[in-house]
Amino acid sequence: MENITSRRKIEHLELCAGSHVEARTAGPGFEDITLVHRALPEINMDDIDMSTVLFGKKLSYPFLIASITGGHPETTPVNAALAEAAEELNIGIGVGSQRAAIDDRNQRDSFEIVRQKAPTTLVYANIGAAQIKEYGIGKVEELVEMIDADALAIHLNFLQEAIQPEGDRDARNCLEIISEIAKSLNVPVFVKETGAGISREDALLLKKAGIAGIDVGGLGGTSWAGVEVYRARDSGNSLCEHLGELFWDFGIPTAASIVECKVSVPVIATGGIRNGLDIAKSIALGASAASAALPFVRPAFNGKDAVVSVIGTMMQELRTAMFLTGCGSVGELSRAPITIGGRTLEYLTQRGFNIKDYSVKDML
Repeated sequence: MENITSRRKIEHLELCAGSHVEARTAGPGFEDITLVHRALPEINMDDIDMSTVLFGKKLSYPFLIASITGGHPETTPVNAALAEAAEELNIGIGVGSQRAAIDDRNQRDSFEIVRQKAPTTLVYANIGAAQIKEYGIGKVEELVEMIDADALAIHLNFLQEAIQPEGDRDARNCLEIISEIAKSLNVPVFVKETGAGISREDALLLKKAGIAGIDVGGLGGTSWAGVEVYRARDSGNSLCEHLGELFWDFGIPTAASIVECKVSVPVIATGGIRNGLDIAKSIALGASAASAALPFVRPAFNGKDAVVSVIGTMMQELRTAMFLTGCGSVGELSRAPITIGGRTLEYLTQRGFNIKDYSVKDML
């Protein structure tokens, strides 16, 4: 018999593949970021080095396929296609929440397939902060071993939990257990939001807790509040539908959250990343790498080659952006000059960030 968690996983995947679930009125903020064009790039575009190192693994590009799915038999071929693409391109990949595999060992195959199809590249395990208090360190170690993971993501999705009728709304003591896990596991532990962003206040707490990185998971991409609207509507839950509608665009936009999370740990930019220019802007803002999930859901149903094609286009867009800013490496891109305007400038200014950090450097 199919358990509740497993059923929810396939519902989420089907909704993301077939319904409008992105932020509606708030973008990720990349439209406010301008990379300063270099008319004299003085580099050969074909020689640009796009490789980077993240959590001890060298990647060919500063990009990961963000956590998408797992936990239901029908998600296995989707994860297989995504993992094959990640392996071919030598980029990172994360699995969806492995809670379903704890609740039902029969669901392990849908996660284990990722390491089977991506034997060498960066693969990260994934569990929610709301669950780690219940499962404890022993179960978390089991999740890492399940897929021979190179890192563990602890995801924060309390906006979604607040709207789900079956959501876990007890957020007490999460920071304590995150710190305990970060200090106990033999792989890097990072924390990721799932669409509402992370503030400087929380980034500093997480750094103090000993985490190895932060995935901002900002507003502007998939809205999990929006996903829950559809589920609530189908089940006739008018209150949850109302809450999902109201909080559909709640959170910190991705571009602003990257700046919020610059606390001397690697930052992954997720949330509305839709092309290579978004990736370039993210790195210039301070991210170490970027990731996305939604753009690959539909291609994954068509197999590995479809996923490789979409990501390959994004990487060529990134290469073009690096060429036009005179950046021969990801490190140089992280120091590329930018301007910040619009709502992102207003947000960061009101929050007290020093925008002059991105001002032109004296080249004379």
